[in-house]
Amino acid sequence: MSEQIPHRRQRCPALTRLCLLGTLLLAVGVAAFAQEQRPLRFAVIEGWAMPMMQFVDGQTTTGILYDLYMHLAQKVGRDAELVVIPRLRAQSARARGEIDVHCYVNPSWHQDSHHQYIWSQPLLVQHGLIVGRSAEPDFTLEKLHGQRLGTVLGFNYPGLQALFDSAQVHREDVRTQTLALEKLEAGRYRYAVSNNLSLDWFNRHRSKAKQLHALGEISSDLIYCLVRDAPDVPTQALLGALVQMTQDGELEAILARYR
Repeated sequence: MSEQIPHRRQRCPALTRLCLLGTLLLAVGVAAFAQEQRPLRFAVIEGWAMPMMQFVDGQTTTGILYDLYMHLAQKVGRDAELVVIPRLRAQSARARGEIDVHCYVNPSWHQDSHHQYIWSQPLLVQHGLIVGRSAEPDFTLEKLHGQRLGTVLGFNYPGLQALFDSAQVHREDVRTQTLALEKLEAGRYRYAVSNNLSLDWFNRHRSKAKQLHALGEISSDLIYCLVRDAPDVPTQALLGALVQMTQDGELEAILARYR
């Protein structure tokens, strides 16, 4: 019988060091990649006002869309860069790929093809309203004929466009929705256009006697986000995060904060 010699494990210090070095380099590379990921660029329209977005000394500080953007960036593990652009430049900014996420949009409001972007699922419904200083139970659009109507620069109002085109109603454009309502309150014109969220916010801290009144609805629009479809954007993760926020009640909690 031949004697069985037990196998011995041979250690290779050089190989072990090489493996450790490789692991270290991989970890450093992953960390460097994470640091190199640029912030996600979220569109902020210059004319937005509360409850959508508040500007203090040119900086965005709070609001429905501010909170939504911060939550989205956190959910996909990226920093958020809020890019302030004039409303009339939003289309060209998207075409050049200068923004990654643009929320509070509807397909009928924009004429570009959005081929670089994917629409999210609907997030909420916005109601477009004719607003006045006092209640008018018998209000109809015919009462707008010959009137100057408080509107926001760059906003499209499809339900009123025929009246504007025929010059039966004249737009009185101002920079923000809040300013349009303030001018209505001050008596600069008899009627203005607002969405329900902005009107509720405007009336929030006013006594009932001083509140503005919704006289009639001119539109009801689903609100979406546009997410850029590009290799350096976590497109599907962002779209999934929006779905999760809607289903889990996170979006409703944000909206409730500003009612």
